[in-house]
Amino acid sequence: MNNSNHIIRPGARSAKPSKTVAPKSQQANGNSATGLLHCFAAVPRGAEELAAAELLALGISDVIPGKGGVSFCADLSGLYRANLWLRTASRILVQLALFPCLSPADLYAGVHAIAWQELITPEMTLAVDCSLRDSILTHSGFVALKTKDAIVDRIRESCGSRPNVDTTSPDVRINVHLHKNNCTISLDSSGDSLDRRGYRLERNEAPLRETLAAAVIALTGWDGSVPLADPMCGSGTIPVEAALLATHTPPGLQRTFGFQRWLDFDEKRWETVCKDAENGIRKISLGLITGYDLDNRALLLAGRNTAKAGLEGQIHFFHAALQEFQPEGDKGVIIINPPYGKRLGEEDDLRELYCQIGDIMKKRCRGWTGYVLTGNLELAKYIGLKASRRYVLFNGAIECRLLKYDLY
Repeated sequence: MNNSNHIIRPGARSAKPSKTVAPKSQQANGNSATGLLHCFAAVPRGAEELAAAELLALGISDVIPGKGGVSFCADLSGLYRANLWLRTASRILVQLALFPCLSPADLYAGVHAIAWQELITPEMTLAVDCSLRDSILTHSGFVALKTKDAIVDRIRESCGSRPNVDTTSPDVRINVHLHKNNCTISLDSSGDSLDRRGYRLERNEAPLRETLAAAVIALTGWDGSVPLADPMCGSGTIPVEAALLATHTPPGLQRTFGFQRWLDFDEKRWETVCKDAENGIRKISLGLITGYDLDNRALLLAGRNTAKAGLEGQIHFFHAALQEFQPEGDKGVIIINPPYGKRLGEEDDLRELYCQIGDIMKKRCRGWTGYVLTGNLELAKYIGLKASRRYVLFNGAIECRLLKYDLY
């Protein structure tokens, strides 16, 4: 990747785009010859290859999966599409600068060298997020504060006044990543995490994140050609994510993004990206995707979430205990996300549940393919079936396994 002088100018949405002027700092955010931006999609661990495949399907170039994310190159349209369409990524960063950082002075100088007055006006607000690992500087709060000081000092020197900090809803969110004494400064183009699709009205106890649900569905290979059932659907995250996939609905269609506050936000280009996406949405038949749960409140939430996602009438929910589950049809995909014994209950209380999962899949689901996502491999033994595949995924800090069962 060549270093570049091209930058994106974030700012208030009401501001008019102006000609981009390159700062004289060390830049590493794209290829100057092609106008491509150097981006990084942060991804839950275990889903990096899935996100890379999504980016390639969007026609995005130079896709390189790594630990915890995927780097890629894109123009503005590609950046917009990635935010709108990626199902497994949590946020997308646009790299501004990369420099060695062995001390607080190095950090301040490297951040101060960026022409922040061309990116942030005194009337705007900002926030700084920080992650660090294997570096001399070990306190993330100090690194974030030092970064903020360098930014506002540079702006005050140029403009006579400084912007304020807003950690809740800033105009510009800056990301500082310090790894092995190398500091990367990026702009967060997503704003809120991409798992916040906008359809989940309430979050019930121990919810499954939308990005993880999408990763699970992707690993099953389900494409809408056969039925999909969730016997313990809760508030419906897995059925809704499956329906968004089957209807070709982009997961970010109902939300806003950080890049929409940037000065160089190209509203016409964004409208074209959204219109193209909307034109590809289709409906699916009732019965293709079903969810079951014994909790009436959870099913009520599932119905509301489905309607909010624009999928009303396309997912069928049933009030039924796990013991009553009986899939319709000769083949399909079953996805179960039972409690792990770490959040909702103790291990001893869950052994019978895992035994029931195995019995039901063995006796009632012949011809189907079963998948169980669990963060407790000891409990998984009580399923009593041999898994044909095991995929490693992380539910937050919990290391999980997605277990595949071929139910002949």
